[in-house]
Amino acid sequence: FGITTGSLPSITETHEFVVPKSIPIILLIINIFLDIDKSYANLICWHYVSFFNLFFNYIWHVKTNPYKRITTKTLHEMKKNGEKISMLTSYDFTFAKILDEANIDIILVGDSASNVFAGNETTVPITLDEMIYHAKSVVKAVKRALVVVDLPFGTYQSDPQEALRSAIRIMKESGAHAVKLEGGFEVSESITRIINAGIPVMGHLGLTPQSIYKFGTYNVRGANKTEADQLISDAQDLERIGCFASVLEKIPAQLAENVSKKTKFPLIGIGAGNHVDGQVLVLHDLIGLTNEFNPRFLRRYLDLNTSIKDAVSRYIDDVKSESFPNKDEMY
Repeated sequence: FGITTGSLPSITETHEFVVPKSIPIILLIINIFLDIDKSYANLICWHYVSFFNLFFNYIWHVKTNPYKRITTKTLHEMKKNGEKISMLTSYDFTFAKILDEANIDIILVGDSASNVFAGNETTVPITLDEMIYHAKSVVKAVKRALVVVDLPFGTYQSDPQEALRSAIRIMKESGAHAVKLEGGFEVSESITRIINAGIPVMGHLGLTPQSIYKFGTYNVRGANKTEADQLISDAQDLERIGCFASVLEKIPAQLAENVSKKTKFPLIGIGAGNHVDGQVLVLHDLIGLTNEFNPRFLRRYLDLNTSIKDAVSRYIDDVKSESFPNKDEMY
């Protein structure tokens, strides 16, 4: 806890906890009472033990979960304090509730729903109405996390005014907290228009899946000097025009480190090494619901695909054998 004797500073300001100087005096008085009146002293001790138990439980709660609500300002505080930012995707109420209760910092309602939910080959087909539907479901479940929603392909690239209308629809109709869009200098006017309307924007550089047909491959971006220099310049532009953070996807770790050194806003990596301020993964990949996607950067923490298949197989067997439902499962 980093406990020392001294004054007690604001918990929200420092996250460090200091034992007041009066405590040793209080303990000394209790010790005197022990020699005078055992029962009275025991009563006092019990009250103080109860107090300190509540006090340190509160300290531990704040120490391990200091932010009641994650905002764009919170992310900058976390970067300043050297605390890594956790981010995962979610597209529905049930998973969003689980993530939020697990204290995830950011929930991204990603256009990857096009792949995960709709079964499309790319993120390109998903529409603005579909993104709003998913975002509304997520927002209903969230009490702590920052909810960021992808602007889908075709809703911001060509016309800054259309970009603003799309962002406004997401914010008004879903209740989300911010939007994310892909690209650098080529979409800077759209980003500026959205930010000027008071809507927080997260950038996305490196591999930009909405442009897959332009590049024709999901290979690492920024591997050559020209691309690397452009990515650094784009990151600086995103920060300059007011993006609160940016995703860096599938770029060399050294390049991500260089971007981090040349910018001050939070950088969230996916396949960008560990010299960034946080990490993001697609939830369905992390928990093993999908098993076709196996990039180097992915770490699977569960194998739900196998577990669910096993559960369904056992259910089928129980139905076929008439062992489900049994007497205890009937009315």
